[in-house]
Amino acid sequence: MPDTRPDHVFVDGVCPACINRDKEYLLGTDALVELLDRHNGEVIVPSSGGKDSTYQVLRLLELGAHVTIVTATTCHLTPIGRANIDNLARYANTIEISPNKTVRAKLNKYGMEWVGDCSWPEHVAIFSTPFRVASDIGVKLIMYGENPQNQYGGPEGTGNTAQMTERWVTEFGGFLGMRPSDMIGVDGITKRDMEIYEPVWTPGVEAHFLGQYEHWDSIGNGKRARAAGMLQGGEQPYPSPANWWRAENWDNAQTGIHDHFMYRKYGYGRGATQIAVDVRNGVVERDAALRWIHQHDGLFPSVYAGVECGVVLDRIGVKWEDFLHQMELHTNWDLFDGVKDLRPLLKC
Repeated sequence: MPDTRPDHVFVDGVCPACINRDKEYLLGTDALVELLDRHNGEVIVPSSGGKDSTYQVLRLLELGAHVTIVTATTCHLTPIGRANIDNLARYANTIEISPNKTVRAKLNKYGMEWVGDCSWPEHVAIFSTPFRVASDIGVKLIMYGENPQNQYGGPEGTGNTAQMTERWVTEFGGFLGMRPSDMIGVDGITKRDMEIYEPVWTPGVEAHFLGQYEHWDSIGNGKRARAAGMLQGGEQPYPSPANWWRAENWDNAQTGIHDHFMYRKYGYGRGATQIAVDVRNGVVERDAALRWIHQHDGLFPSVYAGVECGVVLDRIGVKWEDFLHQMELHTNWDLFDGVKDLRPLLKC
């Protein structure tokens, strides 16, 4: 992982995620059961139907919990994503919240233009929607998956955080310096439109990371989820050639564009993030990982999860020429030796 990753502070040349792995501190199953018992076994699992949230649901059911799945609909749900949401609903009650899609398309467009992230509203909704549902139905415990600062690296002291706080959401919850209220009045967007994206902190509601109670194994989660009926790409083995893991991020067709902007802004993409975890876990040798990164990381997602890029852009009202312009604006050219170092663009 490069030091251009936000909040990724190396200590004597060592990545913070590697430091966290070497001193892994887990609260353990007994503490998890005690937490569930304190809430009478009632727990919300935020879910897209993917490998990690499928595992979270199955694991908590094993421990005797009464799980309610809460899904904040992705920006551009794929057929695979739809099938996986429905599959997971075979195991527990599911509440699916789908915000106004006309407003969502506007938020995608302005997220791309303002902060280089078309998926901004989805990232915000991941944290706002489960808390709103928890308040509405009276469930006081929310169980997220891994702590990202533990799994991928973050500022010192954040890697062993077991409980999500309001400050954590503000700093790491995908807001990127924008507030939902900043969108009010833009292109006809109203305060009512943005209420669903505003986090609500109800007294007594706790949100925890399952990955702080037991070792987090993304590959193992994928195997468990597939055995429980989760689908991945069929004839398309990966969501895109820039992905290293087969079983992640099949639900949102916009993810490829988000990941490519990440590569242009910070010099690393989704594949580098994924393969770094496998290097730390001894799944792949570092030299082999670097070779893969140089060949694949940052490849342009002309098709992502079976959906062509042009279809994604049409849905959010962005023309190809404007899209190219936004990529140019959000590229950190200090990281690249001109366009020759950037992956060739394949016209949609």
